[in-house]
Amino acid sequence: MLASPTSLGRLAGGALGAPLGVNAVSRRSARRARAVAPSARGTREIIIIAGRGVGPAASPSASARVAPRAALAAAFARAPLEHARGHLTPAPASAYPPAPRARASVVPSAAASTPTRATFDASGAYTKPFTLVRLTVFLSILVGYACYYLTRNSLTFTAPAMVATPSLGLDITSIGVITSIFPLCYGCSKFVSGVVGDVLSPSVMLGGGLIATGVVNIAFGASSTLPLFCVLWAMNGILQGFGAPSCAKILTSWFAAKERGTYWGMWNIAHNLGGFAAPILAGTAARMFGWNWGLWAPGLIALVFGTTIVLTLKDSPEERGFEAVEKPEGSEETSPKAGDAESAEKAEKAETAETAAPQLSLIDNLLQNVLSNPFIWGLAFTYFCVYVVRQGITSWSVFYLIKEKGVADAGAAALRVSGLELGGLLGSLVAGRISDWYIATSPGGAVGKRIQVVMAYLVGVAAMLLAFQWVPAGASALQAAIVFMIGFFLYGPQMLIGLCGAEIVGRRSVGASEGFLGWIAYLGAANAGVPLSLLVQQYGWGAFFVALLMACAVGFALLAPITGALSEVQRKAVAGGKKAKAA
Repeated sequence: MLASPTSLGRLAGGALGAPLGVNAVSRRSARRARAVAPSARGTREIIIIAGRGVGPAASPSASARVAPRAALAAAFARAPLEHARGHLTPAPASAYPPAPRARASVVPSAAASTPTRATFDASGAYTKPFTLVRLTVFLSILVGYACYYLTRNSLTFTAPAMVATPSLGLDITSIGVITSIFPLCYGCSKFVSGVVGDVLSPSVMLGGGLIATGVVNIAFGASSTLPLFCVLWAMNGILQGFGAPSCAKILTSWFAAKERGTYWGMWNIAHNLGGFAAPILAGTAARMFGWNWGLWAPGLIALVFGTTIVLTLKDSPEERGFEAVEKPEGSEETSPKAGDAESAEKAEKAETAETAAPQLSLIDNLLQNVLSNPFIWGLAFTYFCVYVVRQGITSWSVFYLIKEKGVADAGAAALRVSGLELGGLLGSLVAGRISDWYIATSPGGAVGKRIQVVMAYLVGVAAMLLAFQWVPAGASALQAAIVFMIGFFLYGPQMLIGLCGAEIVGRRSVGASEGFLGWIAYLGAANAGVPLSLLVQQYGWGAFFVALLMACAVGFALLAPITGALSEVQRKAVAGGKKAKAA
C-alpha cells in the first residue's frame, strides 16, 4: 500500500470524523491494495480494505461503513513504515499487528452506490433473498410469454363470431386471408428481433412487445374493414417475435448451466398455458359479449402484464445488485501477492483492456458469434427437421385418422390427438431435468450432453411414428396414447435445441442465436404444409410417414458430430487455463 505523508495526515485528521458514503471495492482497487510499487512516487491513493485490518494481505471482499477516525488512526500507528528513496513503503506483512476490524472500504473511484448482495451463501447454495427475487423473475417471463399466446391465438377463436356478424361482411376465405399473413411476419420478426435484441434490454422488449401486441388486439376489435384487419394482424405477427428471444436472454442470465435445462423446460410450458387459456378467454368473451371482446379481453390482459414487466423485471442478477450466477468453470478470483507491483499492473492492464473492448455491431455479432459457428448450423438444420415433424403431425394427424383409420368425424379425431400438447408439456419438463442431471453427474461438454438427450428423443419420435402408422384402426385409446407419446418425444428436442444454441454463443449473443434458430424452424414448419399435402396426394399416407421418419434420421445425423460441444462458459475456462499455463 502506498501513501504520501500528506495523504496520511489527511486520513488521520478530521476529514474522516464524519461517516462517509458506502463504496464498493473493485477488483482493480483490491489488486492495488495488495501490491507495493516502489517506483510510483508521490501516489496519493489510499485504500482501506475492510475485514482484516490495514496491510498487504487485506481482503477486498467486505464493504459496509467507514471505521471511526480513532480506529483508523490506531491502525496506521501500528503499521511501521520505512523510508526508501524519497517515498514510503509498508514493512513486511509480519510487521503488522492485529488491527480492529474495519467495517468499510474507501476507494477513490466512482463505484456503485448500492452494495453487492450475496447470491451464494457459505455452503455454495443460493441465498434466500436471491431465490425469492429469481422466482419472481421466472414467473414474470412464464406469465408474460403465456400472454403473448393469448394475443396470438385470439383471432382463431373469435373468427366464427366475426363470420356470424353480418355487418362485417366476412366469410371463411376472408379469415384465411387475414391469418395467412401472420406466419410470414412472425418468422421474419423472430429473426430480426433476436438479432436486434442483443443490444436492447430483454425485459423492455418482452414487456414493451406485450403492451404493443395488446394495443393491436384492441385496435383490431375496434376495426370493421378487411384491409385494416390484414394490416393490424400483420403488425401483430411482427410484435409476437419479440417474446421468445427476450425470454431466452433473461433465462440465460438468471439461471446457471447446471439448472438451466430444468427451468427452460418449465418456461416452455408457457406455450401450453397460453394455448389452453386462449380458447377459454377469447372464445367465451366473443360468445357472451360480442366478437369485439374476443380481441379486447386478451388485449387488456396483455396491457396489464406488459406494463408490470416493464416496471419490475430486471435483465440480470447484476441489475438487482446480486452477483452473477456463474463464471467460467475452474476460474478463481486471483490477485497479485503482496509486494508484487508488476503483477498488479499487468492484471490492471488486462482488466482495462477487457473492459474497453469495443462492442460488436449487430451485423458483426450475428456473423462472428452466430453464423460463423458450425455448431449453430447443425442445430438450425436439426430444428428445421423437428418442425417439419411437429407441424406435419399437428396439421395432418386429424386427416390421417379420418382417411386411414376410419374415424367418423373431425370431432372424434380431434379428441384422439388432443393429448399431443399435454404430452409435449411433460416431455419438455422431463427433457430439461434429464439434461441437467446428465451434466451434473458426468464430465464433458454441457451442450454436447443436452444434444445427446435430443438424439435419444428423436429415436423416440421415430418409434412412435411407426407405432401410429401401424396401430389398429379400432384401438382408439391406444391411438390417443401414441399421440401423447409423440408429443412427449417431440417437444423435448424443440425446447433443448433452443437452449443449446443459447449456451453455445453465450449471454451476449443469445438473442441472435434464438432469432436465427427460430427463423430456420419456421421454414421447416412452412415445408410441412403444401409439400406434405402434395406428397400425400401423389403417393399416399405411407409416403407421409416416410418423410417424417427421414426428417428424424437427418436430424439425428446432423447432431452426431457435435455430441462433445462445450458451452461458451466452458470454452472460456479452457482458454483461460491455456493462457495461465503459457504464462
